[in-house]
Amino acid sequence: MTKRVPVPIKQARVIEQRGLYFDELEEGVSYAHRPGRTVTETDNVLFTTMTMNTQALHLDAAWSAGQPFGQRLMNSMFTLAAMVGQSVPQLTQGTIIAQLSLTDVSFPQPLFHGDTLYTDTAVIEKRLSSSRPGQGIVTMKHTGRNQHGVVVAVATRNSLIWTRAAHSAFRQDGQPS
Repeated sequence: MTKRVPVPIKQARVIEQRGLYFDELEEGVSYAHRPGRTVTETDNVLFTTMTMNTQALHLDAAWSAGQPFGQRLMNSMFTLAAMVGQSVPQLTQGTIIAQLSLTDVSFPQPLFHGDTLYTDTAVIEKRLSSSRPGQGIVTMKHTGRNQHGVVVAVATRNSLIWTRAAHSAFRQDGQPS
């Protein structure tokens, strides 16, 4: 019988998912965040009750049936949060320092239970911060559409984002990233 000799296992290369650094984000580019997110009654009821929003348009099917849209609407704050959330893995995961503002938020059409939300983000403007070296301010426009391509939400977002070099130096100093 031959003796088995253990073969050393090569350490696998590790790839960590992250967003894009300031240097990688391009003005005028639109990023499509896929897959979409099909929203449910459970999403609506949980989010609405967790945020203490007692609006009958989100919770009362019988009352909502008599309103202009004839059914309950998804909570618009859920729609906004999901829209921003869909952008995180592709754009800001691990590269954002802070969200500075959300402006020009609108909901031109409602989102309903069973609809699928698809979000695209356009980088409108970017500039290096004058007070925070190695960081930049990026202005993004998020547009959410339902499965029929109808715009259901729009928001402009300003975020403070690391440059690659500054973030690498920060991480090498032993500080959390």
